[in-house]
Amino acid sequence: MASRRLPVYLLLDCSESMAGTGIDEINRGIQTIVSELRKSPMALETAYLSVITFSRYAKQEIPLTELLAFQPPKLSVRPGTAFGTAVQLLLKCMQREVVKTSATSKGDYKPLVFLFTDGQPTDDWEPAVAALRAANQPKIANIYAIGCGPDVDTNVLHQVTDIVFKMDGMSADAWRKVFVWMSAS
Repeated sequence: MASRRLPVYLLLDCSESMAGTGIDEINRGIQTIVSELRKSPMALETAYLSVITFSRYAKQEIPLTELLAFQPPKLSVRPGTAFGTAVQLLLKCMQREVVKTSATSKGDYKPLVFLFTDGQPTDDWEPAVAALRAANQPKIANIYAIGCGPDVDTNVLHQVTDIVFKMDGMSADAWRKVFVWMSAS
């Protein structure tokens, strides 16, 4: 294991509203992220990916896994959108898995969080997002929301993070450039 890891958390909306275009865009986004990370010598040594999916419930499908060993999960659409539960699970996973800097050693790099969703939660999500924003002051992670599907509610996404993108209408090359910018920051 590398002395310092770059944790990358992928929060993936697998709710029924993501059927068709939305889930296709999530799969394309994951492929772009993994492909770009695998092109970077530093990422090959430091990046560890985790996948949290959410529909009626949230589940960490893949704990932090070394980039070269990472295999994206097969996504299936299910009812419900437990977005708040997914955000709570993300916070728990980061608290449990991310190594903090101590007086004697450097911890992991600041995690990258990529939230892929249409922003249409069906649970009580506001308290979880407020807890995430509070925990992120000072910044504990760089959070990016990527709107997927034809009916993205960017108002919800902007409550999670100030950095919001939309998958539709962007070529794979444009997403590569965005991802290179995100990972460089």
